[in-house]
Amino acid sequence: MDAKAGARTAIERVEDRLINLSHRIHAEPELGFEELRASAWLTDALTDFGFTVETGVGDLPTAFIARRGDGPLHVAICAEYDALPGIGHACGHNVIAASALGAAVGAAAVADDVGLTVSVIGTPAEEGGGGKIFLLERGAFDGQHLAMMAHPAPYDIIDPVIIAAVTMDVRYTGKESHAAAAPELGINAADALTVAQTAIGLLRQHIRASDRVHGIITRGGDAPNIVPAHTEARYMARAETLESLGDIQTRVLRCFEAGALATGATLEVANVHPPYAHMVHDRALAAAYRANAEAVGRKFSDLGAERARFAASTDMGNVSLALPAIHPMVGIGSLPAVNHQPEFAAHCVTSEADRALMDSAIALAWTAIDGATDAALRDRLMRPTGGRR
Repeated sequence: MDAKAGARTAIERVEDRLINLSHRIHAEPELGFEELRASAWLTDALTDFGFTVETGVGDLPTAFIARRGDGPLHVAICAEYDALPGIGHACGHNVIAASALGAAVGAAAVADDVGLTVSVIGTPAEEGGGGKIFLLERGAFDGQHLAMMAHPAPYDIIDPVIIAAVTMDVRYTGKESHAAAAPELGINAADALTVAQTAIGLLRQHIRASDRVHGIITRGGDAPNIVPAHTEARYMARAETLESLGDIQTRVLRCFEAGALATGATLEVANVHPPYAHMVHDRALAAAYRANAEAVGRKFSDLGAERARFAASTDMGNVSLALPAIHPMVGIGSLPAVNHQPEFAAHCVTSEADRALMDSAIALAWTAIDGATDAALRDRLMRPTGGRR
């Protein structure tokens, strides 16, 4: 039996457990940095499958590294398992987690034969927490030669557009007063936020097509008869690259400053976490994944100009700037539902999502094998410079 057949057999042998894990995580969604159950279920399974597991990696309680094999090429398979507030696993991280587990089982089954060390890196809080960024800074990816994962989407895409993003907490402080008897004695922090939102709406006419600005009010006041003295919002700005992100963030900050200037309120703005970087897909690894995914029956969509419209952001972008990486999308047949809709969450436990889980696990394992057995690819990945391109 060749290595790829052996990896596939190993994954198919645990199919029921992988699907059950996906459905279990889906049924009990947990927010970023709070994924205690999902993290424990994954590490328990990895221990059962012969991996050496370290928990609490990088001082993050729900992060982990599980390792098997001692070959020269080190592959990191990233597992995500956090959910979205209010709508649960509407980005399919339950599928990602189970797919990563399956890919690791498959690659580890042949690791000694092909020369692999396989690590599953459990990365909490992708949805707005930047878990991978903290893990990068704290050494969790040190010694890895490549990183990979597959993300559910309406259709298969080999190199989705992943743009840079920054998340900001905005706070205005004014002065309370009776809204009817003495409004002139108050400083209206809600008005400051309204001015800022209006300015941002006008700004959208004059930003690049690849830029995005959006946000929510998280505190709007306490009572309608009190001039609001405290309002808060959380906003995101996105751009094609980290370099261009600074420009749009500066322009958005001026809109917030306009609100403070117009009303006399005091403004505070703070980044929630380090910015998410744009994604650099490793071309050779992406081509290998595509060939492997097509070999198990996946079909990739040609979106043309529409491809850029479906831009998103992830902390996997930061990983891709540090070492060769891929982040393909695996289709679950959800249309018209798309990511971050409740209807998409419902699709993430269908038979088609289960099939996507298995297909992506096999394709990722096979791509790891290609990295170890293709001499030119292996040599590039193992260069001291990281082999990125």
